[in-house]
Amino acid sequence: MTELRNIAIIAHVDHGKTTLVDRILHQCQLFRENQETAELLLDNNDLERERGITILSKNVSVRYKGIKINVIDTPGHSDFGGEVERVLNMADGVLLLVDAFEGAMPQTRFVLGKALALGLKPIVVINKVDKPNCTPEEVHEQVFDLMFTLDATEDQLDFPVVYGSSKQGWMGPDWKTPTEDVSYLLDVILEKIPAPKKLDGTLQMRITSLDYSSFQGRIAVGRVTRGSIEPGQTVSLMKGDGTIKKGKVAELMVFEGLGKEKVKDRKLFSGELCAVMGLEAFDIGDTIADNESPEALPYVKVDEPTMSMLFTINTSPFFGKEGEYVTSRHLRDRLFKEIEKNLAMKVEETGSPDKLLVYGRGILHLGILVETMRREGYEFQLGQPQVIMKEIDGERCEPIEILTVQVPEAFSSKVIDLVSRRKGELLSVELKGDRVHIEFNIPARGIIGLRNPLLTATEGEAIIAHRFKGYEPWKGELGVRRAASIISGGTGTAIAFSINKLQDRGKFFVDPGDEVYMGQVIGENPKTDDLVVNVLKGKQLTNMRASGTDNKENIAPAVKFSLEECMEYISDDEYLEVTPKSLRMRKIFLDENDRKKASKKPVMEA
Repeated sequence: MTELRNIAIIAHVDHGKTTLVDRILHQCQLFRENQETAELLLDNNDLERERGITILSKNVSVRYKGIKINVIDTPGHSDFGGEVERVLNMADGVLLLVDAFEGAMPQTRFVLGKALALGLKPIVVINKVDKPNCTPEEVHEQVFDLMFTLDATEDQLDFPVVYGSSKQGWMGPDWKTPTEDVSYLLDVILEKIPAPKKLDGTLQMRITSLDYSSFQGRIAVGRVTRGSIEPGQTVSLMKGDGTIKKGKVAELMVFEGLGKEKVKDRKLFSGELCAVMGLEAFDIGDTIADNESPEALPYVKVDEPTMSMLFTINTSPFFGKEGEYVTSRHLRDRLFKEIEKNLAMKVEETGSPDKLLVYGRGILHLGILVETMRREGYEFQLGQPQVIMKEIDGERCEPIEILTVQVPEAFSSKVIDLVSRRKGELLSVELKGDRVHIEFNIPARGIIGLRNPLLTATEGEAIIAHRFKGYEPWKGELGVRRAASIISGGTGTAIAFSINKLQDRGKFFVDPGDEVYMGQVIGENPKTDDLVVNVLKGKQLTNMRASGTDNKENIAPAVKFSLEECMEYISDDEYLEVTPKSLRMRKIFLDENDRKKASKKPVMEA
């Protein structure tokens, strides 16, 4: 049996996890000299590449000095915390990456707390030491203090520190003297991360993630905790609810390089990471155990969702024009398929067959699902995101987030003012070089729709991050009000002449030539009441020539929102129509008379 090391790479978003994995792969000569390789090899789906973030955790393995190292790359966003929690169960140690300038950020604290609680040994990598104004020594002290506050053990506090730059491709013991490559880090991994303990006894393996193959169906991925497993073995599948199902291991695969390798004629022992095929009806958290005397491992519990959104079929006049999957059955099947592998998400039935409630960790978590479905050809509508309330000891409580904002000093007062209006409590203000690091406690409701005003107020300079803190008593109504909507009064093509005449009424979200329908939200009106306008009216043509009035219309460009911005923007009487090509905001009741009737009645479902 080859010697093993299992490590997970954890860090705040954009601190360089995936870039470091690239360097390790190149160091271990996984590619031929002449082979062309892309950057960020593990961010292999389109969404990850476009956004520059990791969404799904990935496994790769490299061989260094005859020892196999399994490396698990994890996401940095707190919205994907469910991914991180699961995969940490597969590792024996963690590489904690910290930016030499930014230092420990909210997410660093979140993932490190999870890793220390599992008893994993950390190696601290202070990355991006090539940045100007960076302070590696201060960051080192900061990480030590953080570990201390998170109740790390003596052994965990005695952590090795490696300095370097993933971008430049070097790691070493001193940040002032660059080395040639990342071999120093790999040596530290071999020395400090313990090899998996060989536990004899009957088989125990927890399923920590799922894979899917169109040939083999669902694949269970996890780590052999105790005993051994081999192809053809009869096993017991122990479910979370206590039921036991018998099954047979059709195929076994281990991670080798960037892919998987089939296991033939040998057993895999405790500590190995592997993929099992042939089992049916398993879920994440289940245990694969011995056939004769099965013993279950403790069920992995992930943090609860904090936000919900209504998913419903598209009922707009433009229904079915762009999407391939448009029925309630398509929508239902796709959402229930998602929760099989996305542990931090839940789907709940409503009283109506074409409406489903989806629960997730935050706007980004739900937004990634929506964007993925769009690209797959689905067409549907979304309701306004709602935070999940709980009753604790007879008191109404809501989720609270810790929000950190980094801005140039000149903008700090604007930021504090904006956040305070949304019931944000100022915790600390810290000066780092020419930027100010501000920390708040804020209700999760207050974060919805906050990013845009913050970026506008700080001229795009703000770096915003937040993580879930816990439930606290209800903070009262937020002191913010969204501007009223400009609504189209008819269906057809928007005309430049009409938009030009209406520009003084507010900002428009559509350009001349765009198709609009009655009840669609096509702009923002600064007043308190919604405004219904006709953008379909063309110029009255006569045979008289008027001097000077035929000048070209001076129309301001339409305001274009991203998917997350649309989700944050819609109000409680609006839907967001999502199709593969378009995002349209609309009123739930398209007809103005229906809206007036609904506003007089108690609030009811459309």
